[in-house]
Amino acid sequence: MKIVGISGSIVGSKTRIAVEHVLKYISNQYESVEVELIDLKDYELVFSDGRSVESYTGDTRLVLEKILDSDGVLIGTPTFQASIPGTLKNLFDLLPMDAFRNKTVGILATAGSAKHYLVPEQHLKPILTYMLGWVLPKYVFIEEKDFTNYVLTNQNVLDRLIILADQLMQSTRQIKENKIEPSSFSFKP
Repeated sequence: MKIVGISGSIVGSKTRIAVEHVLKYISNQYESVEVELIDLKDYELVFSDGRSVESYTGDTRLVLEKILDSDGVLIGTPTFQASIPGTLKNLFDLLPMDAFRNKTVGILATAGSAKHYLVPEQHLKPILTYMLGWVLPKYVFIEEKDFTNYVLTNQNVLDRLIILADQLMQSTRQIKENKIEPSSFSFKP
């Protein structure tokens, strides 16, 4: 099983720190699980122009294939201008519409203040749901005050990250073992 963690910005480091914390926990607690961090600042992605994944080359193709080959995804996003960063939105635009089919997607968000706690709910979840991801209902919101010298120090946040990691793993295993399709459910009025 493979879990990919995405740090969704080309600036800053707090989102990466939080994503790394979750991936390290998963790696230590779950046997036979491969984890990989995709920090967008480490790659040169082109702007989306509507081509298929196979048409892209270099870092762009590499990142897209890593995501598509994963079983579960953890998306870390900072909050910029009360929304997700353009670099993260560009990544979603590069991926095919069904990129998260049969994948559990967990979310963590960092922001300078509590004023932006609904950004993942209003900006990120609709995109991930549209892309057919099984989005975990609860995400972890991390504020500037939860860090001390670039170290996560708020125990409540650390505990919630562990819960997020466990939920991501449990859901990913269940989907993988049962081959659950989002489109396999029909709701009738």
